[in-house]
Amino acid sequence: MVPYRQGRTAAEDAFKLSSNENPYPPLPAVLEAIGASAINRYPEGSAARLRDLLGERYGVSAERLQVGAGSVSVLAQLITAAAASGDEVVFSWRSFEAYPLLVGTAGATPVMVPNTADHRHDLPAMLAAITDRTRLVIVCSPNNPTSTTVTNDEFVAFMAQVPPTVLVVLDEAYIEFVTDPDAVRGAALINDYPNLVVLRTFSKAYGLAGLRVGYAVGAEYVMDAARAVAIPLSVTEPAQRAAIASLEHEGELLERVAQLNRVRERIWEGIVAQGWDAPEPQGNFVWFPTGELTAQAAEVFAKHGIVARALIDGLRVSVGEAESVEKLLSASAEVVQMRRTAAATATLD
Repeated sequence: MVPYRQGRTAAEDAFKLSSNENPYPPLPAVLEAIGASAINRYPEGSAARLRDLLGERYGVSAERLQVGAGSVSVLAQLITAAAASGDEVVFSWRSFEAYPLLVGTAGATPVMVPNTADHRHDLPAMLAAITDRTRLVIVCSPNNPTSTTVTNDEFVAFMAQVPPTVLVVLDEAYIEFVTDPDAVRGAALINDYPNLVVLRTFSKAYGLAGLRVGYAVGAEYVMDAARAVAIPLSVTEPAQRAAIASLEHEGELLERVAQLNRVRERIWEGIVAQGWDAPEPQGNFVWFPTGELTAQAAEVFAKHGIVARALIDGLRVSVGEAESVEKLLSASAEVVQMRRTAAATATLD
């Protein structure tokens, strides 16, 4: 098991684009809500008011919602409740770094199905990987770190073939950034499949990454199972208040999402013009498939004042401040030249 490592910190003159954070400061209404918290008291353990508001949004009872310290915390609860030693959890790879860690911690076996050549989920291969030991399947859309989506038609066809005894978790941590009209949207499907759980978070689009609050929507018996293994009182009062204030001022926050998507479009147009064979991004991050040159590429980005997330086979670069785009594109252009030089050298050898 490889421990989860947070993105590198940035120097004062650099842009930290390694953690998919929202670069905008909190709304004044959110700060006011946090300031009203009585932090000498324990939080309301079930996040009842927040679950009520979310239930109204999704048209479900509050019992069909579970709130946790970030969506990854709720996912950990679901995996722990559903899988143990001898069981298997299927997910695409590459995907979110925490998936194999959470599965391993539960004592289960991760089954990692390779992405397609265009960095998307291979749903037919994931179906083929399901066995009588499979307890849970995770589908991440948009996928972290490749920023690709699963289409609604693909997902519906997938769900039609998944055994009803297998729990499917649709991780939508970045759904607010999606502009592709064909992408799956779990909110429209939660009443169609009793074995489907949709994960959402306030960390990204709503800018509450430091407060750790996310949630799941699914069948009541599944949420009860998650609650049974949850760490009590893990969602703080400031986090609950901030999430509620964010829902009440959602229009302002989604305008910020629209602005970040415009920055994303500038980045995408720039790297395509440079010749990158990278997937069109649908999250608030861009995937650079740098392969064996990933470590060197990360240093090039750092030299240009861009702190990127370096994985084994590529760089994930978050969409941040508009002022970061020029530095980002300068760095990616230098990496393109570095790759061409390396390819030419390999040909001569």
